[in-house]
Amino acid sequence: MASQSQIAANRRNASMSTGPRSRGGKKRSSKNALRHGLSIPFQASAVQAKAIEKLAQQMAGPRPDRIALGLARAAASAAFDLARVRQVKTQLIKGASALGSVGRPPIFTSRRDELRYLKLALRSSASPSARSDPSATMPSDEVARDAEAVRRALPELARLDRYEARAINRRDRAIRAMISS
Repeated sequence: MASQSQIAANRRNASMSTGPRSRGGKKRSSKNALRHGLSIPFQASAVQAKAIEKLAQQMAGPRPDRIALGLARAAASAAFDLARVRQVKTQLIKGASALGSVGRPPIFTSRRDELRYLKLALRSSASPSARSDPSATMPSDEVARDAEAVRRALPELARLDRYEARAINRRDRAIRAMISS
């Protein structure tokens, strides 16, 4: 059990880590979830809803009961979420292969910050050709180019792993529940 001094220290530390306090910091952090849209639930269009229902019918079998069909729908929806995450990963690698980088453009809170960033970029020690065209440093061989694109996209791909794992766990949990019922 924690002592009173530990509890007080924990509360002091928690009060210092409450997120951004400035207006600019709050504005930047509010855009975090909009980067790829994977944190929001999957909203199926009419065509996708039909595909999900068809997959759920196949998973549930020829004469499913209500519970099995509900679990099959959850598994099918999670399978579509998983496909969506993998599509984002594929597009990220394709973008890195075509453009040479996956760097997101910075979000500026003012014109002054934007100018400061541009001045710093112009004074950087990188060569002008590498600074103006990251794809110029990409290998010309297709296999080597793909490998380099994956290497450059790896930090972003690692960030997407949690969304993929979440979709896999939802799908597998629904399938296990279908099997055990």
